[in-house]
Amino acid sequence: MGLLLARGALLSPFKRPRADAGHPREPVVLPGLRIDQTRLAAYERVCGFAPGDDGLPVTYPHVLGFPSAMRLMSRRDFPLPLLGLVHTSIDVTRHTALPATEPYDLAVHVEGLAPHRRGTQATVVTVLRSGGQAVWESRSTYLARHRTGPPAERSPSPGGGDAEEGALPVVDEWRLSGDVGRRYGAASGDRNPIHLHPLTARLFGFPRAIAHGMWTVARCLAAHGTPEAVRVHADFRAPVLLPGTVVFAADGGRFTLRGPGDGGRLHVSGRVERLPAPRARA
Repeated sequence: MGLLLARGALLSPFKRPRADAGHPREPVVLPGLRIDQTRLAAYERVCGFAPGDDGLPVTYPHVLGFPSAMRLMSRRDFPLPLLGLVHTSIDVTRHTALPATEPYDLAVHVEGLAPHRRGTQATVVTVLRSGGQAVWESRSTYLARHRTGPPAERSPSPGGGDAEEGALPVVDEWRLSGDVGRRYGAASGDRNPIHLHPLTARLFGFPRAIAHGMWTVARCLAAHGTPEAVRVHADFRAPVLLPGTVVFAADGGRFTLRGPGDGGRLHVSGRVERLPAPRARA
């Protein structure tokens, strides 16, 4: 991951993002993937999932696929600069429970590029298969900010626009320590410097280290709970500074993560949808 970050950073100044640019077409495929139980346990601890559960947390396959996504996004023929690329949303579909002891086949590909009102976004698709069947899949959008055309030519934001949801009932308040980014980075392998230390975060324009977006949504889903067959959508609205305090709120299938107080900044908004139980395999 460190080498991929370095390569992407070196190539970033030479990228010219636009929606009609070419991009890598072939997927990165990892057959026979086995789960590292030690790293899985560390991930469960830092995200708040119940330890020792037989199944993978609903967000864990993203961790398995992220190095492959980074390999694609750090390539010379990927047109968006890796430096400054913002993870704006994720859709996850888990079709069935995912035993932690089974082997899986994993594939990641760039689905395409699209104009965005703030620049150009890429959609990266990750699919986890067991026995030839897709058991988990996700679509992540990543935004490269740059000057765009007149407002009439711009597309809406991913995930349904920027309108904020109404206030949800508060469930819990979390005080986050300054080492959350380092702990999640160790468990997930995502050691982007903006998440690790205040000094390295300030080099990229942040006053302090910020929490990983995928940590925030994983922490919310650990608190909310998810059925076996589920579809999850989350929009990443604003970074969470570390250390800091956030408020988790939920009602039915909707959830948010905000700053404390009535005017607390919206960090994450999402929804959880139960899917029909999967059919038994023949």
